[in-house]
Amino acid sequence: RLESNVNLHIAENATVLFSRNPRDYLPLVFTRFEGTECMNYSPFIYAFRKTNIAITGPGTLDGQADREHWWPWAHAARDDRKAIVAMGDKNVPVAQRIFGEGHLLRPNFVQPYRCTNVLLENFTIRNSPMWELNPVLCRNVTVRGVNIDSHGPNNDGCDPESCDGVLIIGCVFSTGDDCIAVKSGRNQDGRRVNVPCQNVTIKDCIMKDGHGGVSIGSEVSGGIRNIHIERCRMSSPHLQRALRIKTNSYRGGAIENISFRDITVGQVAEAAIEVDFYYEEGEGGPFRPIVRNIDVARVTCEKSKHAIFMRGYPAVPITGVTISDCSFSHAAQNTVFQNVKSVSLKNVTVNGTELTR
Repeated sequence: RLESNVNLHIAENATVLFSRNPRDYLPLVFTRFEGTECMNYSPFIYAFRKTNIAITGPGTLDGQADREHWWPWAHAARDDRKAIVAMGDKNVPVAQRIFGEGHLLRPNFVQPYRCTNVLLENFTIRNSPMWELNPVLCRNVTVRGVNIDSHGPNNDGCDPESCDGVLIIGCVFSTGDDCIAVKSGRNQDGRRVNVPCQNVTIKDCIMKDGHGGVSIGSEVSGGIRNIHIERCRMSSPHLQRALRIKTNSYRGGAIENISFRDITVGQVAEAAIEVDFYYEEGEGGPFRPIVRNIDVARVTCEKSKHAIFMRGYPAVPITGVTISDCSFSHAAQNTVFQNVKSVSLKNVTVNGTELTR
């Protein structure tokens, strides 16, 4: 547990190993699990309502999660995952959403919660139970020069949730899920807290492996805005998408003012650029997702299934998309624009042919 004005410094060649015994992460703490607030096992490194905190390297944090410890909970926790979402949807008080011992909701590795002035710099992190870096409801967060190498289930690299003012720069990601995922709470619980994730800059990062290079969502009910991504390099046959915006009619929330510029992509398995309203539950809920003002510029991709895949609802189209000066090579299937309104295409080529609508 970090206190205010504390820097946890991991010296060169040092490795901090974390216990594999879940009881060592008791007592329960106020946390979030996949965007829903609850009382659960403590994250391995945790801070609550602290100011001026840091973790600095160049040493290594090793969670020692593997196929026998923590990771098997991913599939065994189906009932717990349904239960926590139901509690959030019914507005059960957070103090009564008790998990931890006897349940299987994995803790995240590093989670500053409601903190101000957070620095995560120049260390390596490996073998996390779940998400690696997860600042929640924080202000002024810097993630610089961190090397993340963790390939378990739901092993997102860095997930800022409902934060204001985040810089992620010069990091290297090789993960079992999204490299970076920007989030703001899930369903009714996200709407109850009602704090957007905003003013996030991501630049000069390398995404070696994972599901999405930069994902926005799926937990997006509090809204996401003003996200600037630039000068990143991504490539892996296992990396599914470079930019992925994922939401649905149960999450709702507005996603707006997103720029994705000067990005070099080697190969991705699905779409280089994807905006999809049909993530998980898809259509049929009462909360209309909003996606607008998306600016994609100077992106190159050497290989993908789709260059661009955008799918809104008939009654709720995707609006305000601008794509310019981009080149997509060796796209195996056609570009998809389904229920997309007011798309501007300028100097965009797919397999050597200029893309028009």
